[in-house]
Amino acid sequence: MIRLALSTLRQHRGAYAGTFFAALLAVALLAGGGLLLASVLTAKPPADRFAAAPIVVSGDRDVTVEKVTTKQKKKKDKVKRKVKVKSEQLTGAGTLPADLAGRLDNLPGVAAATADVAFPVQAGTPHGLLLRGADDAPVIGHGWSSAQLTPYSLRTGEAPGPGQVVIDADLANRSGTPVGGRLVVTTKTGVRTLVVSGVAAPAGRDGLPAQGALFVADSDVASVSGLPGPTAVAILARPDADPVALRKAVEGVAGDAPVLTGADRVRADLPGALPDYIGPISIFGFVIGITAFAAVFVLTGTVTLGVRQRLRELALLRTAGATPAQLRRLLGVESVLLAGVAALPGIPLGVVFAHVVAARFRELGAVPAQFVVQTNVIVLIAATAAGMLVTFIGARVAGRRAVRIAPTQALAENANAPTGGLVLRTALAVVTTAGAFALLIAVPLDGPLGMGMSFVSCALLLCAVAALGPLLVRVLTTPVSRLIGIGGAIGWLAGLITRAERRRVAAVAVPLVLMFAINATMLLNSVLLNELTGREQAARTAAATAQVTAPGGLPLSTVRELLALDGVTGAAATLPTRAIVEQGGKPEDYATQGLLVAGAEAALDLDLRAGTLPGDGTFAASEYVTEQYGWRVGDDVRVWLADGYQVQLRLAGVYARARGFGDLVLPADLVAAHDPRGLVSTVGLRYRGDVPERFAASWPSLRLTPTLGVAPAGDIQNQQGAWELMVVISLGFTAIAVVNTFAIATAARRREFADLRLAGATTRQLHRLVGREAMITVTVGLALGVLVTAIVVGAFGSAQDGTLWVFVDAATYAGMLGGVAALGLVAGAVPARVLLRRRSLPALSDGR
Repeated sequence: MIRLALSTLRQHRGAYAGTFFAALLAVALLAGGGLLLASVLTAKPPADRFAAAPIVVSGDRDVTVEKVTTKQKKKKDKVKRKVKVKSEQLTGAGTLPADLAGRLDNLPGVAAATADVAFPVQAGTPHGLLLRGADDAPVIGHGWSSAQLTPYSLRTGEAPGPGQVVIDADLANRSGTPVGGRLVVTTKTGVRTLVVSGVAAPAGRDGLPAQGALFVADSDVASVSGLPGPTAVAILARPDADPVALRKAVEGVAGDAPVLTGADRVRADLPGALPDYIGPISIFGFVIGITAFAAVFVLTGTVTLGVRQRLRELALLRTAGATPAQLRRLLGVESVLLAGVAALPGIPLGVVFAHVVAARFRELGAVPAQFVVQTNVIVLIAATAAGMLVTFIGARVAGRRAVRIAPTQALAENANAPTGGLVLRTALAVVTTAGAFALLIAVPLDGPLGMGMSFVSCALLLCAVAALGPLLVRVLTTPVSRLIGIGGAIGWLAGLITRAERRRVAAVAVPLVLMFAINATMLLNSVLLNELTGREQAARTAAATAQVTAPGGLPLSTVRELLALDGVTGAAATLPTRAIVEQGGKPEDYATQGLLVAGAEAALDLDLRAGTLPGDGTFAASEYVTEQYGWRVGDDVRVWLADGYQVQLRLAGVYARARGFGDLVLPADLVAAHDPRGLVSTVGLRYRGDVPERFAASWPSLRLTPTLGVAPAGDIQNQQGAWELMVVISLGFTAIAVVNTFAIATAARRREFADLRLAGATTRQLHRLVGREAMITVTVGLALGVLVTAIVVGAFGSAQDGTLWVFVDAATYAGMLGGVAALGLVAGAVPARVLLRRRSLPALSDGR
């Protein structure tokens, strides 16, 4: 069987070229997407910060909630107790008792217990240059005594005293700040100008790869950081200490605080100082989901079209005594061999694809700058196996009816596979359509799952279109072909051919449906979200006369000085953070704003639907969150702040304008006390008189700009860029698939074109015929694509703001329609021109 399969592949190289190309692209995309996802799942930041300490005691880094359920066993007196534990990572760092380092220092086997107070700082030169670590990493402040943990050592200068600072060599080199220079350091406790007393660096390098380092005097740590205690305590062991016994002793003193060793020590660092891979996991998961679906969809259709070209050959084998089972095995072996050969160039192409996509995502800021694609042999083998499996399944499905072809078809002018399977196809279409509508109706599309569920719904509807392809094409082809076929014999013949060859039309039209629907849905939904976010941001800030911002943020103390200016009639300061709430034993993390409101005139409009803005002991929540949790104004809710501090707050109000803002609003003082940065991002201001002049004189480094419209935040722009890149990936693959499918379908018509030439048709007439057929096919494909897109985008848009959005952006919609139509027409015409350009076509007696 293998020898026969190899012989068939060699003999029909041209017929199998399209399937080979589709398998190559499928393997490449699966390999590339798999490498990206595997790399981000296994990415771990280095434990350099605590490299010198074998044991580290950490403050809280996550919130853990236990849900206990009990169930009475039947016919028994025992009660079954089940405990579920769910955790959510904090964005800040919990602190440890101030005396913990002293207590640990007295343990046997401990050479020294060093407290590390880690806190983010906004560092800059007096000339306004902001400092960042390598790869645009944040700058983290510490007390000088913790420098030995990495270990840092002085290259020049001396240890910091009160009002002084030591910076790492990387910061010193890029900022051009020498010993004796000055740095402006901003933390949540205020703005300070510190003198650089020295430059330090780890051995053999200028700084850490994931953060810039800045050290203040130990006596200044509390006043600069605003923290009540250390964020971690590192244990330096004596040479003769027993590691196991020492850890047990440390755990006994540390209590509930995590005791970390080995690679886990990195978890003791400040979360904001470490690369965040939670977002990239969802991004690359979505990338591989899109590519996998498109690859399976396209590859299955291509294999099916290729098998249909060989109906007469299969019928001839039936006349020679081959059974349907033997033909199915032959098709399966051929597909596996073909996919295996295609994987040889597909795998290196997938590696290149992964590196190119990762580089672009790094530029967009959608993944950490430190992210590196790791070549994983297991992933590459899995991608190869997946490509071979999909090709095999496609061949088996395509051969299900083809191998039942009657032997007499070998002598017929045109071989046709037995029809059937309508019941199975209809059942599959009903199930997938029902699933799509269930998701669109039942899942809250205005929440974080909206974009993902809209893609899944679109995929299910596309499966329904593929299942009923010939039937849907038959319904649409009749009116479309009659309309486009108007105008002479060629149009009439094109309509006749497309109506008769509905399976071939369906095979070519379905990739067009996929190309338009998947990409239009992603792009239009992303554009809609960005547009709605921009509108809500503009509406929130419209009441303010001006917006006050500063690079990196403002301390609350500075904001209060600003608000005390004569002539300020209203202000609203927002302080971004994250907060965690719990429902049903599961903690959930939400974007949150600390809010400080002053003055008689409102400077921020959240569109309150119930209650009031928060004050001491209260908070406000978005409509989405209150609906999800069933909260009502007056309810008491347990909230965990960024550092894990737990507080009970009463719901004071419900607001509607949450896009680009956050789902929770807390008092600004509470947020500043428990967020590692604790800086105000924006102050909306209303004023009278010469406030701008006095503002500029008092704070020359701050910016006061009129509220003429607020641009989307940087993270929203990054998300938009990430979505557009995913559209480019999907669009590129589906475009190649469309061209490939048209080429396969055209190559199978050599005998048909030869018959028309012998009947007297000219090459020009054949070109016109193929063009009309392509117009009919493209119109049918776009009609189905528009239908699928309208359903998904309409449901998604309606969930966002109650408006039945269909076009969203007319220019984008027209561009997608025009681009897909142009590609389809070109893809239909070019292969025919190449085929008809040959000096001769097969004669009627040629059975190939």
